[in-house]
Amino acid sequence: MSTARAAHIPETVPVLETHRIDEDALRRYLEAHVPNFSGPITVRQFLGGQSCPTYHIAAGGKEYVVRRKPPGKLLPSAHAVDREYRVITALGGTDVPVPRTYALCEDPLVIGTPFYVMDYVHGRVLVDPMLPDLPPAERAAIYEDMIDVLARLHRVDWQAVGLAEFGRPGNYYARQIHRWAQQYRASETEKIEAMESLVEWLPAHIPPDDLTTLVHGDYRLGNTIIHPTEPRILAVLDWELSTLGHPLADLAYSSVTSRWGPEGLYSFKDRNAVPAGIPTEEEYVRAYCRRTGRADIPDWHFYIAFALFRLAAIAQGIMGRVRDGTANDPGAAERGRRARPLAEEAWAVISSRT
Repeated sequence: MSTARAAHIPETVPVLETHRIDEDALRRYLEAHVPNFSGPITVRQFLGGQSCPTYHIAAGGKEYVVRRKPPGKLLPSAHAVDREYRVITALGGTDVPVPRTYALCEDPLVIGTPFYVMDYVHGRVLVDPMLPDLPPAERAAIYEDMIDVLARLHRVDWQAVGLAEFGRPGNYYARQIHRWAQQYRASETEKIEAMESLVEWLPAHIPPDDLTTLVHGDYRLGNTIIHPTEPRILAVLDWELSTLGHPLADLAYSSVTSRWGPEGLYSFKDRNAVPAGIPTEEEYVRAYCRRTGRADIPDWHFYIAFALFRLAAIAQGIMGRVRDGTANDPGAAERGRRARPLAEEAWAVISSRT
């Protein structure tokens, strides 16, 4: 592949100064660990995302992706590229679409932090959930496939694919609430009253359903690659937050785009008109229930509130990285400021039902 070809990969830029790596060291590692790899290499960085710097590698007429831990001080258990590599590799033999993986390097001396290597999948990354440039039938088909892929993920036999120790079965919400409350505290830059209320209310109102499946943790349209011309998912990306957990956490998280306003990330609530073909939250949930054999979902308000609470904690983590000077995205400060409205929306969901 030529440098000119690599330069036209969408959403890539020359590597940011804060994320520069030793390209010769990377090339030597890839030659030693990736089958049929040959240099020289061209390296560019993908824009967007708040956690792990991700690079497009062009070499020998082939394309790869390298995803690494960010430099600097990190929150405990955050940016776990080793776990991400493990789950993508395990899912390679299932009907859940993921990129092919090649190698995990846990030696920080190679390029500064641990990283892994996978295929680059050509396709469309459609961040705007309104899909404004697509016809209604294609919008509907993409959302149908999103639900289908999510249901397939939750049907994976996680023990059979080697993920029996990928997390702790059961008690998922209690552990998650504790985890995100801790990470919120570690990144706290201001007192958010709604977060204080959520930290108290959520652990006292966990529903009795304690099902365990493999969960993605950040399942949304922008973390999928859509076929270049067809309305189907070729790969699900960004498995950093995946674990053994409760499937309704994924469902609720991927449903919150309809819950908060146009100032929110990846949302369309209160816009003048949602385009034809996009399902309502109720339709989205019913489609999932049909595919997973559920009659309904009691306590849906809890699952939505938790999803918003977790998003608020993530946003606060972004603001913490802005404070510390380690944020990746130029829009990080704007995203970090969403912690308060997300927490307030979560508390409003609870208040409307209590």
